[in-house]
Amino acid sequence: MSIFEHLTSYAGLPVTDVAAGTSAPAASRAWRVRAPDAAALTRLWDRFRAEADTAAVTALIFGACGDDLHPASLLADAAAAFPELRAVFLGEIVEEERTIAWIDQTDITPVLAGLPRLERLDVRGTAGLALEPVTSTSLRVLRVESAGLPGDVVRALGASDLPNLESLNLWFGTGGYGGDATVDDLAPVLAGDRLPRLTHLGLENATITDEIAAALATAPVVARLESLSLALGTLTDAGAEALLAGQPLTHLRLLDLGHHFLSDETMERVAAALPAADLDGQEDPDDPVFIAIGE
Repeated sequence: MSIFEHLTSYAGLPVTDVAAGTSAPAASRAWRVRAPDAAALTRLWDRFRAEADTAAVTALIFGACGDDLHPASLLADAAAAFPELRAVFLGEIVEEERTIAWIDQTDITPVLAGLPRLERLDVRGTAGLALEPVTSTSLRVLRVESAGLPGDVVRALGASDLPNLESLNLWFGTGGYGGDATVDDLAPVLAGDRLPRLTHLGLENATITDEIAAALATAPVVARLESLSLALGTLTDAGAEALLAGQPLTHLRLLDLGHHFLSDETMERVAAALPAADLDGQEDPDDPVFIAIGE
């Protein structure tokens, strides 16, 4: 999944823009709703609900929609019309349309509460993003791509009951765009008590990657993971040393450290100790660290 290119498939289905028509069987497509402004998107959304068999739709994508309109609110209000919805992407907006720091969101709690069969939720952009603790026995994949992840969202996630969540990706971003989440906020996630089926964890695009690495060195959740990602962040030799000195990571099928600030010597040590480590994207360890997706 890239912030530079629109999706051509989602949740195992080909993506079709609603504007191109709704003649295809509703369950055979991931339907994308996008328009140049709020008024146009509202008209398109109303037309889609009138023409399509919404009761059969399993995947929805919301793209560009102009200002002062939040697709999460539109979907929450119409949730009853989408009883089979399994996958939702809020904010599938690429870089050339709007940088990630300026993609507005809102409270996504009603989406999770109103779609009890939802298995996958992708969110891009966190300006205005809010979440209250929720319970979902169906959610399996949650991905939040951000240039500034609010700490209260992470705390709400940690307080949520998500017994079947298998994959969690959080992009932390920077304080300049509201990213005030801390390692302490992650404590319930790292403990893993409320996430008994988690097998993939991505704590990415973070200015605090070294602190996260130090916490992961003893985090109970790590033992059950199959893959772990600290990609897009600011990992330095100090963070790598914490990973090497901590609990075993050799059970991981993938340890994604792409975009890092490791020295050549530390890269060699990590590669030797952890063959599953992806060490692509080395930045100059003598330069000031920076995240990959900053705005």
